[in-house]
Amino acid sequence: MFDLNSYLVSKSNYINKSLNEILRDRLSSIRIVSAMEYSLMAGGKRIRPVLCIAAAEAVGGKADKVLPAACAIEMIHTYSLIHDDLPAIDNDDFRRGKPTCHVAFDEATAILAGDALLTLAFQILSSIELKNEYYASKWLSVICAVSRAAGYQGMIEGQMRDIASEGLMLTLNELEEMHSLKTGAIIEASIYCGAIIGNGNIEQIKQLGVYAKNIGLAFQVTDDILNVEGDPKIMGKAVGTDKNRKKSTYPSIMGIDKSREFAEKLAGNALQALDGFDNRSDPLRAIAGYIVERKK
Repeated sequence: MFDLNSYLVSKSNYINKSLNEILRDRLSSIRIVSAMEYSLMAGGKRIRPVLCIAAAEAVGGKADKVLPAACAIEMIHTYSLIHDDLPAIDNDDFRRGKPTCHVAFDEATAILAGDALLTLAFQILSSIELKNEYYASKWLSVICAVSRAAGYQGMIEGQMRDIASEGLMLTLNELEEMHSLKTGAIIEASIYCGAIIGNGNIEQIKQLGVYAKNIGLAFQVTDDILNVEGDPKIMGKAVGTDKNRKKSTYPSIMGIDKSREFAEKLAGNALQALDGFDNRSDPLRAIAGYIVERKK
């Protein structure tokens, strides 16, 4: 039987080692690197880079080949958290059980640390030594996909809609569209990058895209549920903030029970998309269940 916990620990350690090496290799102001490291190495779940690696392995690829993309994606995710926590956006004091970056340092340093992680991510993505045009075209496709997912047509647009919708009651379609941008876009890009660098075929990449779209939304539905009934000590951050900010969420529209059923349905859809894959995709299957069962 596949042991997801061992897999997550092993891959997280692998990713963390690489992230540490990347930061240690950069010469810059001690303060800015300290702020970058403070948030990047704060003990996150590493779901996005793990998904990137798992997708590559599902199509027969190797973790080391996709590692730069996985690390870059985690840097982008961390940058987004630093900026989301700022007083101008969510004004959160805790993240992953620690003071947020702007609390631990100061607001200006947090802004610059987020900017630095974002730009470093693309430096890493564009620094791969390529031996032929075939692989160059793959990495160019990766850079394009990550740029779109992180930019104004993806995560940033989703965040903008989230801010603009505070105090409004969105429809389920509007909520799904917002979260497909805010949360789902980077998750989809993570899996796409793994699949394309792992040399997946057209049908494999298509089915992994279906998987990614479903678990991306399931991840957000579960986040919404945890914001209502999660344990702050386990989550490492405050709960009830969505209600305080008058945000539309799945529990506020559907109720907790229906939201949980919806998340489980999405996870089931994701598993169906993997029907044509062999046991190399077992990590992806297990992660689909983990996403809706997690406590943080």
